[in-house]
Amino acid sequence: MTDPRRAGIAAALGRIPSGLFVITARHEDRATGMLASWVQQVCFEPPMVSIAVAKGRPIMPLISESRHFGICQLPVGEKIIVRKFAAGIDGGEDPFLGFEMIHNTVTGVPILAHVLGYLECEVKCHVDVEGDHDVFVGTVRAGRHIAGEPWVHLRDDGFKY
Repeated sequence: MTDPRRAGIAAALGRIPSGLFVITARHEDRATGMLASWVQQVCFEPPMVSIAVAKGRPIMPLISESRHFGICQLPVGEKIIVRKFAAGIDGGEDPFLGFEMIHNTVTGVPILAHVLGYLECEVKCHVDVEGDHDVFVGTVRAGRHIAGEPWVHLRDDGFKY
């Protein structure tokens, strides 16, 4: 039998709106990206954002070693990018092959061209919150709004993707 308190928590957590993003990172000759929804602004001055990354994701060492990450905000209905990055990326594969990219970024992180907008961030803090995700807080070093409406979603269950 399901604990009614846990079911209530799951429903309440699922109603916290989140966007849909591709988090990117590059270190030396390695680059990758991952689909994410837990992205949040945390400061006005200096502008800072946080991202939550599941433990063991291949992007974690790239962010930790390079001290940079990119956030590409997906426009509503963007299915090709979602399909590519939701499945996970093989270690030897170029995850950005076939996608138009923005070149000469300030921090060197990969940035997808056909997104709503992007931010380039420098890591200021990495926190192991002793759960299934770690949190990175980064200062925004560059960014741009391109065009479109953001993909915002709710979940039925805050304990499941």
